[in-house]
Parts: sequence; structure tokens; C-alpha cells
Amino acid sequence: MRILVTRPKEDAEETAATLRARGHSVLIAPLIEIRFLEGPDISLDGIQAVLATSSNGVQALALRTMRRDVPLFAVGAQTARIARDAGFASVRSANGDARALAAETLVWAKPDAGVLLHAAGAETKGQLAEALGAAGLDVRTIALYDAVAVSTLPHEVVDALTKGNLDAVFLYSPRSAQIFSDCVVKARMVDRCAALTALCISPDAAARLASLDFRAVHVAPRPDQEALLALLG
Repeated sequence: MRILVTRPKEDAEETAATLRARGHSVLIAPLIEIRFLEGPDISLDGIQAVLATSSNGVQALALRTMRRDVPLFAVGAQTARIARDAGFASVRSANGDARALAAETLVWAKPDAGVLLHAAGAETKGQLAEALGAAGLDVRTIALYDAVAVSTLPHEVVDALTKGNLDAVFLYSPRSAQIFSDCVVKARMVDRCAALTALCISPDAAARLASLDFRAVHVAPRPDQEALLALLG
């Protein structure tokens, strides 16, 4: 298959290598540029655990503290793997989305054991902290990276869409799905989606594609890359 991967550049290259090894042709079009925010070292004194809703949060935190002894609660398997690779000694995975992480954190954390630190992006809306706060847990959210949206699709992607040289697009988040939709509309390529299958990380991501008419839209049974890759059948 001819597949468009829309992840940030470093992650997209990793996914592209996996897909090419399986015999697929791949185009990369990062829809979001990750920029780690500079700042002073982050103290983890009094922190009972770190909450990580993305691998970007883990990587950004690792740049701002040398400590790896604080437990880390990851949203899913990929984020957990990145945390272990970064040297965090105690990592648990919720194997789901932010809602799953909130549910598991209620099991893993204790209200009187200290603050939970959410290593978040600048776009984070605070829903995880609100959910856990309502259950009596003290959550501190700190923005460690910014995710900047692109405004247009790369020329080679527009060319591939125009010529019908794409079969599928991978969409890894509701935000990236919305950015893709906006860029397609801006490029006046809406009709070209009729030949594409959209492979989405979650129902929330698929919902952002409502303004586009795809050949098919498939949602991964779990919000992780392996489940997304399995949609290729």
C-alpha cells in the first residue's frame, strides 16, 4: 500500500521504517512540530509519580531533570517504552488513552503519598488533572513542550493526492486529524479523499474527519501504534 504518515518527524521516520520493512510505500508529512520548552531544572522532591500522556512529555521531562527514581505512569505502551529507554526505573502503562490513565492512576496512586506531576504539552486542557483532583489527588501540570501545527500540506503530498498515488493515511491524534482535515480543505483536495482509507488512533480522531468523505475510516481497537498497524490487515 501507499501510505501517508502524519506523525512528528522523528516518530514518523520510525513508523515509516516499520512500514517499508513490511513492503509498503510511505510518504511522511508531519502535521505537528514538537518544540521542547527551555527552563530551569525540575525538582521531583515530594512527587509520588509522573503522569505522561505522550512520549514527548517523557522526553521533555528527561531534559529537565536527572532523576529517574520517581515512578512514571504512562498513557500507553509506546510512552512507557520511551520512559524505560530514558532510564525511568519504575514504569506502568495504562494501555489506553487519557481516560484509561486517569482510571488506572486512581488505583496506583495514594492521596496522601504526594503530588502527581503531569508532564504535559502547552495545548493540554487540564482534563486529567481535573478528573484526578475530583477524586482527591493533588496534580501539578507543567507544560514542557509545544506542539505547533503546520498550515499546509507538503508539495509532494498535494502532488500524490492529485495523482491518486496514496491509498491510506495514518492519523495519530484528534488534533492531527483536525489539522489534516483543515489542510486538505485549504488545498482544495477534499474530493481526493474518496480514494483514501483513514486509519485513526481513536474514535475522537475519526470524529475530526467528519467534513471529509473517505473511502473508509477505520479506528484502532486500542490507542497505540501496533493496533493501528494491524488495521492494514
